[in-house]
Amino acid sequence: MWMNYIKIAWRNLSRNRMFSIINILGLAIGIAASLLILQYVSNELSYDGFHEKKDRIYRVQQQRMDEGNNLSTNWAAGTFGVGTHLKNEFTEVEEVVKLIKAQPLLMNVAGKSGEGLRIEQAFWATPSFLKVFSVPLLKGDAATVLSEPNTLLLSETVAKKLFGEEDPVGKNVLRNQGKVFRVVGVYADLPENSHIHPQTLTSWSTFVKDAESPGLETTWTWDGCLTYVLLRPGSDPAAMEARFPGMVKRLAKMKDGTPVHVAYSLMPLSDIHLYSHGRMEAEPNGDGNTVYLLLGIALFIIVIAWINYINLATARALNRAVEVGVRKAVGSQRSQLVWQFLLESALLNALAVGLAVLLMSAVMPLFNNISGQSLTMSLFGSRVFWTALTGLYLAGSLLSGMYPAFVLSRFKPEAVLKGKVISSRQGAGLRKALVVFQFAASLFLLVGTLIVFKQIRFMRSQELGFQMEQTLVVKAPMAVDDAIYGQKLAALRNSLRNESLIRELTASSYIPGQPVDFNAAGIRLRGEDFKMGKEYRVVTTDGFFVQAFGLKMLAGRGFSDQFGGEGESVMFNRTGLRKLGFAKPEDAIGKQINFWEKFYTIVGVVDDFHQESLRESIEPLIFRYEPGVKGAISMRITADNAQQAITKVQQQYAALFPDNPFDYFFLDQYFDNQYKADQRFGQVFGVFTGLAIFVACLGLFGLASFTVMQRTKEIGVRKVLGASVPQILGLLYREYATLILWAFGMGAPLAWWFSSRWLDGYAFRTGMGWMPFVLPLLIVLVVAFLTVGIQSFRAATANPVKSLRSE
Repeated sequence: MWMNYIKIAWRNLSRNRMFSIINILGLAIGIAASLLILQYVSNELSYDGFHEKKDRIYRVQQQRMDEGNNLSTNWAAGTFGVGTHLKNEFTEVEEVVKLIKAQPLLMNVAGKSGEGLRIEQAFWATPSFLKVFSVPLLKGDAATVLSEPNTLLLSETVAKKLFGEEDPVGKNVLRNQGKVFRVVGVYADLPENSHIHPQTLTSWSTFVKDAESPGLETTWTWDGCLTYVLLRPGSDPAAMEARFPGMVKRLAKMKDGTPVHVAYSLMPLSDIHLYSHGRMEAEPNGDGNTVYLLLGIALFIIVIAWINYINLATARALNRAVEVGVRKAVGSQRSQLVWQFLLESALLNALAVGLAVLLMSAVMPLFNNISGQSLTMSLFGSRVFWTALTGLYLAGSLLSGMYPAFVLSRFKPEAVLKGKVISSRQGAGLRKALVVFQFAASLFLLVGTLIVFKQIRFMRSQELGFQMEQTLVVKAPMAVDDAIYGQKLAALRNSLRNESLIRELTASSYIPGQPVDFNAAGIRLRGEDFKMGKEYRVVTTDGFFVQAFGLKMLAGRGFSDQFGGEGESVMFNRTGLRKLGFAKPEDAIGKQINFWEKFYTIVGVVDDFHQESLRESIEPLIFRYEPGVKGAISMRITADNAQQAITKVQQQYAALFPDNPFDYFFLDQYFDNQYKADQRFGQVFGVFTGLAIFVACLGLFGLASFTVMQRTKEIGVRKVLGASVPQILGLLYREYATLILWAFGMGAPLAWWFSSRWLDGYAFRTGMGWMPFVLPLLIVLVVAFLTVGIQSFRAATANPVKSLRSE
């Protein structure tokens, strides 16, 4: 019996090649697209899932409040003392891990000369790090590592770069060619799907000793520490959080007893990558909204493909009616017919799955390039992949085959064999509703795509308030004594000026495009009460910052090495000055501020500029002067030949800062990297929107073809009575155009609502306007006209005599 089912199913698929090809191709594209998105989503959702105790690990998130108890700053790295207080106050806390990210450093093997290794991800860590996180220790004693001062662990990659195949345990390394540290172990590199990738871990006791601050472990005012807690089994994190305000009110005070306005919450380890975007994140994180929106796109595409099958199967009910009648007349039960049609659906879906796997293999490199993922053929050996594929196959076979099976199997044999078959219009209401859903989904995606690209274009076309063209940025040299660094920086500037390569050179703690993590609270005008203190971001610069970046001065002057006492001078941006209480920039010049009980004179006010992308609001900034600031070195290149300029700069840099790697980039590319995630999202959105429309139009093509076949006689009669080809085309297209207009009425409001919510995530956003809505409607109408028109034109231009004779 089952072999007979398979033979009949194969014959039906072979006999109706066009409809089979449309269904198989549509389903294959839908399955392939959905699987690619599901792999992307699965990777994003898998972050930090490799830790054995992940369900009990939480990071302590910090919110600083102003005097009005309004949120001032979200912090990923909060105070140094909160972990200590949590361990003392809450029995639910089993372990606390403290991590501090260090400045990039130069690391050399002690006793070996040559260029050192630049370490970007260096951390101080408490000994509990290896107890809480599942990071395999490849070499060393897990019971004692990170317990002694001046000891550190190396990641496997760093250990191989420094020591090759030698065992590094017990050997010494130099940090910034100065302090000696003993290597006590090597740990495995953390996998890609980790929110943090430390290259080195230095013992916490080293940081405490060097800080020489007795209250470091309990302070509520010093921010910059990533704090993780491991809760005991069965602990309720929500109940703990409910008790946090009481702890803060009782303990969070400054030395003079002034309350600290701060709040804390617990974020599950698995949520950090997608939902944490606070100050001093260990690394840039992903976006949960984007992930789930892409998951919605995957669902849309596969549902559109399933709808194609349902529509074509029910539309062909008239052709299958006689077959059903004969089968029932010779004794077939309805359940047997249901199994027959479900088997047809399963066979067609199986062919689609095979084609989908081939399509995935072919387009995977392109998808990786667009999405920034690194999927490989190894995913075909993943249990997640085959689970998703099997799920899609079973769901597709049932969902797309169930309704047609029950519709076709309910025909009554006596009615069918007497010619009293249901009309071809039966089920038309459902088919129309499904077509409306298909194109509503397609229009929704197309509107969303245009809004995304409009926002990206808006951000990239705005004036940023500073000049970044032809700006070369060299990463700060390390292992240079503070006493001579300023002199070497001046020598580099003068030597490059003599080469006529640069217009200006400046050093600063932060460059445009880089989040400012130096946060200072309690800033107020001299003489004001402490309660009037405000929170600011602080940028340290030399005397050439304003000129080098072309900032606009609103009042006063920029820093200059020609003035004495500049170390006691500050500048503000416009937003910072308003926060201080000045409406006019010129009113602030000469006033003094209290900056952590030291007094500085305001000498200048610069206009606001975008320190970060337009996704972020403009922060209140304070600029402090330091001629030898160890930050990035930025220079405006004048040479037409950029490579020649880079070579000259490298030569001068190597002469002044030997043993330092020459790492550089161009500021415009660096700033644009902030939009890379948005651009990738827009590209992925656009590609899969195009696929959704293509799959929908495949179904429309098949449906239109069948409709034209059913109306062959009607078309012939109309031609005999004098109807023109355009009139017949209009008649056949009008029904589908009406459905698309209905789809627009459904999809456009939803697209507007979701797009508005998405744009709310940007401090500077484009207006939506009418074009992103009207253009998709026109596109879909034109594409649908071309799709329907191919079949309709043939019927409209056919000889009516043949059409009528065939009836």
